[in-house]
Amino acid sequence: MDVNNAFLSWTAVNMLKKGYKVDIRTIPSIIGGDEERRSGVVLAKSPIAKKFGIVTGEPIYFARKKCNKLEVFPVDFKIFNKYSNDLYKLLSEYTDKIERFSIDECFLDLTHYLNGKKLEDVAYEINRRVEKELGFTVNIGISSNKLLAKMASDFEKPNKIHTLYEYEIEDKMWPLPVSDLFMIGKKTVPKLYNLRIKTIGDLARTDKNFLIKKFGKFGLMMWNYSNGIDETEVNEKEDNPKSIGNSVTLPYDMINVDEIEKVIIALCDQVAYRLRYNNLIANTVNVQLRTSDFKDYSHQKQLKFATASTKEIIEVAKNIFEEMYKKEPIRLVGVRVDNLENKEQNQISIFSLMEDDKKQEKIDIVLDKLKNKYGYNAITRAGKLDVENIIKRNRYEEK
Repeated sequence: MDVNNAFLSWTAVNMLKKGYKVDIRTIPSIIGGDEERRSGVVLAKSPIAKKFGIVTGEPIYFARKKCNKLEVFPVDFKIFNKYSNDLYKLLSEYTDKIERFSIDECFLDLTHYLNGKKLEDVAYEINRRVEKELGFTVNIGISSNKLLAKMASDFEKPNKIHTLYEYEIEDKMWPLPVSDLFMIGKKTVPKLYNLRIKTIGDLARTDKNFLIKKFGKFGLMMWNYSNGIDETEVNEKEDNPKSIGNSVTLPYDMINVDEIEKVIIALCDQVAYRLRYNNLIANTVNVQLRTSDFKDYSHQKQLKFATASTKEIIEVAKNIFEEMYKKEPIRLVGVRVDNLENKEQNQISIFSLMEDDKKQEKIDIVLDKLKNKYGYNAITRAGKLDVENIIKRNRYEEK
């Protein structure tokens, strides 16, 4: 399930509820970052703004030149999270197996939850309820695995429901340009074109070993995806996670070290909070970077002692980042902690008895209590204050 034009739609719904007379989805409008800063880019656009040639990711300055009547509305992640959570609550009435792929996308496994209903009928029911009860629309893709459901959700928009079962791949997916295949980046497309691979069908019919030789593991993934092969499960929240991690796709390729470190700080803060919420401590910190051409780098470090300290996790994550960063443009940043233990069952290390650590633990406990009472974003670190202007989407990843 994919929310249609989420940021603009959610802003529009919220404004209408507050008495605003105009639905900003019906006028030339965009959601954008701070125009005075580098983050002043178009994050979402109305259909009318799109007709003026305005594209996502371009500076607002250029967007205004294309349309002098353009209305610009600010990013408000508090509102976005509210409507994302409202959608999740509605979907929870249909299944417990929901994976939040991003702030505006979910995978639902309805295998054992249909109660005699047809899958397509349930999809249409959800589609109608979202529009009537929440005020925005969604696209729904239906299939037997996550990849094909994702591909189906990206067919004709908005407010549509599509199927893409295995027997429909040849007719519905193979004729599409290879650039439409999930996870194919714009830098990979010319390389495939040079190999005379222009459609998803061309890719599916290419020798698998040839693609592996040319692209490595990514070549195998492309071949599997083009043939509709995906065996990953819908990962709902588990009671005892083996790892806890957050990752975000950035609104533009980022190369500035200070900006990337601010994102890392925000991710570490969220990860550490979730550790303490689950009464867990971690032994390992992992940092993931994805470059603009979809190369993934992942480094990890073993902690001297297991911890849930925000300060400690931030320091280790920043050190990992400094060691691994190759000055390439970055499109995704992730932080994960592994080798988790129950706090009560862990034998206290001599390091954890240090006075500074005791003080930091008390600070974290106080901050957690405030967040639990007033909401996660009620209190934050100085280094996080402008991160929400940087982050476009927050993908939760918990195993």
